[in-house]
Amino acid sequence: MDKIELSDLKVQDIKALFETDKALDILPLAQADSRSFVQKLAAAYIKRQEKELKEQQRLMGMYDYEGIFYDQDLYHVAGVDEVGRGPIAGPVTVAAVILPPMTLIPGLNDSKKLTEEKREALYDIITKEAVAISCVSYGPEKIDELNIYEATRQAMYEAVRTLSVPAEAVVVDAMKLPDLTVPVESIIKGDSKSANIAAASIIAKVTRDRYMKRLDEEYPGYGFGIHKGYYTELHKEAVEQQGVTPLHRKSFEPIKSIVGWVKE
Repeated sequence: MDKIELSDLKVQDIKALFETDKALDILPLAQADSRSFVQKLAAAYIKRQEKELKEQQRLMGMYDYEGIFYDQDLYHVAGVDEVGRGPIAGPVTVAAVILPPMTLIPGLNDSKKLTEEKREALYDIITKEAVAISCVSYGPEKIDELNIYEATRQAMYEAVRTLSVPAEAVVVDAMKLPDLTVPVESIIKGDSKSANIAAASIIAKVTRDRYMKRLDEEYPGYGFGIHKGYYTELHKEAVEQQGVTPLHRKSFEPIKSIVGWVKE
């Protein structure tokens, strides 16, 4: 395509070409075109390419920890993360996810940095791409029995143990897992540094959120689908007006004081 051909095209036609494999061919022509709107299309294309490259570099960087294991021919690296340690109601949920090495999933990040809509979309992609996924939830009784830290850790062990494809190594967000028999790397803020941990954080978050939303029908008026069990003003008012439910953690304040719970 030469300059004359490009000048004969309408703006919508040129815009459409920038969405095809012809984009690089027409780029220099568009940059040299006398029409300002064509030059703007070229500038916008370059900006998009720079953004995509930056995102690709970010995603590749999220395999730095896994890469240490890949270099040792350990390719089934499970990322492990939890959600729900802080709420006063509902389960703590842990996911273990093994992605194929260097799988670049645009937008993959710590679940807390994503919108609900984005998490749901990524959940579907992760479940499709993953080598294996395991998700484990421990309810209030288990949390009260073990304490939240130990319940979370035991759920992590179970999630790793129940993967359909055995993990050859594990990367985990912050938690120490000394009982694992495979190499493990504990990473502070790992859900934003490791692709597999980020994937696990999304699986755990979406799974738990869906469960808490379903509880709205069983326990109307508590707003579990809104606050997900965290102690918000809405939740506080619901407990004061309707009382404590079996979903509430008796070892967590203010539930502990309300029911007078003492560990046996």
